[in-house]
Amino acid sequence: MDTLVKYDIQAIKDEARELVNKGAIRRHEPIYTLCKYIPGRDWVCVELELEKNEFLLRDKIIDLLGREDWSED
Repeated sequence: MDTLVKYDIQAIKDEARELVNKGAIRRHEPIYTLCKYIPGRDWVCVELELEKNEFLLRDKIIDLLGREDWSED
């Protein structure tokens, strides 16, 4: 039985934020860096969702994260 994981844009943003917070990726890296952390069978769905939301794979991770609040300010 195949299980399809649905990646909506919010799930992709959440995954990117988690990876940045862990230090696995940096904000200035291109979005396609996420492919290292998302199973290959799901990557096509991620690409389609990014395209639907007008993101390019060469865009930076920071573009996905949007506004960030800093508690130290």
